[in-house]
Amino acid sequence: IIADQLIGWPVNDQTGIDAKLIEIDGTENKSKLGANAMLAVSMAVAKAAALESNLPLYRYLGGVNGTILPMPLMNILNGGVHADNKIDYQEYMIVPIGASSFSEGLRWGVEVFHHLKNVLKKKGYSTNVGDEGGFAPDIQSNEEAIETVLQAIEAAGYKAGEQIAIALDAASSEMYKDGKYKFYKSSQKELTSDEMVAYWTEWVNKYPIVSIEDGMAEEDWDGWKKLTDAIGHKVQLVGDDLFVTNTKILKRGIDSGTANSILIKVNQIGTVTETINAVQMAQHAGYTTIMSHRSGETEDTTIADLAVALNCGQIKTGSASRTDRLAKYNQLIRIEEALGAQAIYPKGRIKFGK
Repeated sequence: IIADQLIGWPVNDQTGIDAKLIEIDGTENKSKLGANAMLAVSMAVAKAAALESNLPLYRYLGGVNGTILPMPLMNILNGGVHADNKIDYQEYMIVPIGASSFSEGLRWGVEVFHHLKNVLKKKGYSTNVGDEGGFAPDIQSNEEAIETVLQAIEAAGYKAGEQIAIALDAASSEMYKDGKYKFYKSSQKELTSDEMVAYWTEWVNKYPIVSIEDGMAEEDWDGWKKLTDAIGHKVQLVGDDLFVTNTKILKRGIDSGTANSILIKVNQIGTVTETINAVQMAQHAGYTTIMSHRSGETEDTTIADLAVALNCGQIKTGSASRTDRLAKYNQLIRIEEALGAQAIYPKGRIKFGK
């Protein structure tokens, strides 16, 4: 279906080809062709045009402005639906905010990851890794999980909060039933939206957390707004399930002052052009942008190039294990080396608000 419509089209007309793909599909949610089929073609076009132009992909898509290496949000401990343990939240990530370059930040993250393995072993926990390369030990509470990560940071010789901070993906939609948040894996406690906001406020004051993804459920827009008003001035509040990389939903968030950051998943939106538009829309509104992998990944490294091309400033691409995750990190090291003195690492600069 797609090939018949695109044969003979100039490969450097990314916008035109992506618009044609959207037209052929003709549905609001890419249900006819499927976002994966559309994205595969869209990315192939971008890569072919980059090759024809004799440019690396990040330079072809980003021009001379694509020079910011992303800060990695490294998923090292898993709970929620990703793990068979008593941790309600899906991901505990480390963020090397004090590093002076991407490669140094990555090295710090790798060191903490390996020290976490030792910490878990000493506690008698399993050190098997999950889909995204993080550990999924049988930890008994959310507090024990974050404190174990802090122990690993300290064991690796780094200062929590100053050099390496913590980011969370709460995946709160999984906890939300009948207007209440249920800690379904740990205490079985139920909280209202207001109580959940108070809970997050307490955690942000207690621990060196710089980012919370999906801290409230996707349908709880009132709760999201309250959370943003309460702590959005001092912590990054990332909409993943909330925005699903959709510019219409993102516009609603921007207009209502809900969240202050968006997770960008290319196969959620379906084409390279739409990905660029979503990132630019967020950035123009003062929202931070995080380029993201998916749980089921390949060794394709396009999101690494996109993160630099679009100056996202942050990337979420798993832990320091599994080749499908490491491929992206290795590509970013190559890009940093190619950029040389032009490469910028956003040390400590996760900005909040406009």
